[in-house]
Amino acid sequence: MVDGVFDPTIGALNTVLNLRLANQNVISSNIANADTPGYKSKKMEFEGALREALSVGSTLQAEGTHPEHIQRRSTDPVFPEVYEDPNGVESIDGNTVDRSAEMAAMAENQLMYDAATEALKRKIGMLKYVIGEGGGNR
Repeated sequence: MVDGVFDPTIGALNTVLNLRLANQNVISSNIANADTPGYKSKKMEFEGALREALSVGSTLQAEGTHPEHIQRRSTDPVFPEVYEDPNGVESIDGNTVDRSAEMAAMAENQLMYDAATEALKRKIGMLKYVIGEGGGNR
């Protein structure tokens, strides 16, 4: 596993992107089921899953006892909690999807995904610069 070795930010951004994708799938499912009688709107616990994925407890210790061994964060798949939205207002047919709220949530999630993508792109660009041009002594 290479991600996170050079910079833990890369592993963290990878996790953020995976969680944003999962959240987008939950929101999309809600929108797709907006007209399904009895469907209960779902939400994903994004922040808690991210905290858990990036917690100090998820740091892997390198094998061996040398203090200079590289430590890296785990970027194993995260399985966030998906639950029925307790704030959903039930319509006549029992559906709790608020289409306009879901569309707003989708737009926000997409903006956050794009921001994380841009941050990852810049981080990789900096690494390329250091490796290619700026890393050597002249």
